Amino acid sequence: MNNQTSSLDFSHFPVMLNEVIKISSPSTKDKIIDCTFGGGGYSKEFLKFSKTNVVAIDRDKKVLAEAKKLEKKYPKRFKFYQLKFSQLEAISIDNVDVVIFDLGLSSIQLDNFDRGFSFKSNKKLNMTMGLNEISALDAINNLSESDLKRVIRILGDEKEASKIAKNIVNYRIAKKIKNTNELVKIIENSKKKNYLNKINPCTKTFQALRIFVNKEITELIIGITNATKKLKPGGKILIISFHSIEDRIVKYFFTNFSKNKSRPSRYLPESKDIDTSLFEEYKNRVLRPSNKEINQNNRSRSAKLRFAIRSKNNFEYPYDLIKKFKNYLDLESINV
Repeated sequence: MNNQTSSLDFSHFPVMLNEVIKISSPSTKDKIIDCTFGGGGYSKEFLKFSKTNVVAIDRDKKVLAEAKKLEKKYPKRFKFYQLKFSQLEAISIDNVDVVIFDLGLSSIQLDNFDRGFSFKSNKKLNMTMGLNEISALDAINNLSESDLKRVIRILGDEKEASKIAKNIVNYRIAKKIKNTNELVKIIENSKKKNYLNKINPCTKTFQALRIFVNKEITELIIGITNATKKLKPGGKILIISFHSIEDRIVKYFFTNFSKNKSRPSRYLPESKDIDTSLFEEYKNRVLRPSNKEINQNNRSRSAKLRFAIRSKNNFEYPYDLIKKFKNYLDLESINV
């Protein structure tokens, strides 16, 4: 029997669901945006609260069938749009009470080997989450050696990116790289064997390619900016991240655009500028899955949940967020 999860199998575990509900505190007539619908775990839980209204988005067309079931069950309270984070402004909803992001790769995508996300499969290189301009097949066969090196090193934090990129380019001179198994062999032959390292040698390169192909950093930065704009004063934005780049961006956004953002130096006079903070005082608290949840769903082990509360100030575009992470944005804009 094939142990691969079918694209139609939506049995999954929404990460840190209890914590999300506790922080959100849904009440009557709340307006909620679920920015990563996936299998619908968060949306379904929010809809259990009487008269809550949920708008969900997801870039993956594979979730459409599940979303339509919810639209049929809650015709006046649930609406789904196939959109990316960066397209959030297209939805005509404002003064929102709660926005939730569950970042990264869903089990639905990872377990469907035909999607080419997993290095355990021998399928066509793809790694597209939906509404993509390019695939991993395009990237791996068309990026220059220097660009491949930068993608793998920066987005995957792979120390041996130089050798991996060089061997990819040398391999494709004779033959186009078409499937995951070919790429796995190239990576394994490029890396020094470390028997103490429990991480699969392909993990970081596959992560880097996935992030690049889906422009995940660009989508995240534009998405959380647009989501904040839609929040009402006192509204909450919750973000669950799974790798260090995502968490660094979220932490910077919440910290540097909150009322308690640090001054350059305690010896300098306090600024008399008008308060333009987007969030109330941010306590920099990080929540992690319980041991019980990790035992039930091992993929939740690296999850980090951060949240912030929208201030009463008018929305000011966070240009410093773009400036801070411009190197990632420039990297994801490389033409393939």
